[in-house]
Amino acid sequence: MRYSVKAPAKINLSLDALSKRPDGYHEVAMIMTMVDLADRIDLTETNDDRITVDVSEGFVPNDHRNLAYQAADLLKKRFNVKKGVSIYITKRIPVAAGLAGGSSDAAATLKGLNQLWQLGLTQDELAELGAEIGSDVSFCVYGGTALATGRGEIIQQIASPPPCWVILAKPPIGVSTADVYKRLNVQDVQRANTKEMIRAIEEQNFNEICQNLHNVLETVTLDMYPEVRNIKEQMIRFGADGVLMSGSGPTVFGLVEHESRLNRVYNGLRGFCQDVYAVRLIRSSDTC
Repeated sequence: MRYSVKAPAKINLSLDALSKRPDGYHEVAMIMTMVDLADRIDLTETNDDRITVDVSEGFVPNDHRNLAYQAADLLKKRFNVKKGVSIYITKRIPVAAGLAGGSSDAAATLKGLNQLWQLGLTQDELAELGAEIGSDVSFCVYGGTALATGRGEIIQQIASPPPCWVILAKPPIGVSTADVYKRLNVQDVQRANTKEMIRAIEEQNFNEICQNLHNVLETVTLDMYPEVRNIKEQMIRFGADGVLMSGSGPTVFGLVEHESRLNRVYNGLRGFCQDVYAVRLIRSSDTC
């Protein structure tokens, strides 16, 4: 048997780090939403009781370091599954980009194997398992738009933002999330206005969504990597309505309300950055 699942990327409309936790993570409040740039996970059941992973991009690990492998391994061990699976990942989401590509692959693997192996797990149960793999995996199980708290694993789904275009631009570098958080001083940052962002989304007020875009990790990453700052400045100059770095970076996204401005922003950024994508938000009514 074979099962295929899409694994969409996410962006952070708002990211606040509130305090350092005893477990070494940060207490966060993040508003995340998905865009229609997605990997594809193809799962083929095997009878040899092994997990194998192949990836379309050679620089992505295909062993226990891969989060999709970890998802399959967790299900096999937790539910005593004796069958194996061959996992093929077609990568479209840039790696180490602040777009949760690996976490989304893990979430898609959990959902796909739940069907393939007929485990009968609920979405909430899959999200709890996802939290054992990584902080963003729970959100990726649910999809849509959500407020994520705790270390990112406590998910409260909210309304979808109004339809708009999203321009993604990633410089040719990778960023370590752990390094960025290590350099962050939570006592010396401008707080994100999470409540105002939620209100703007609920009221479908695009302008106020753009005004409340905020990511406390941005100052750290922009200081570490001037090329990220340059992309953000260029995206603003070319006319995106709202611009923010996603996650710990290095991807910067711009929200564009009107298609007439889309090509100007997209084509302008192509002169500064090779990895540029024009995508749409995935609203909660859309299927993934």
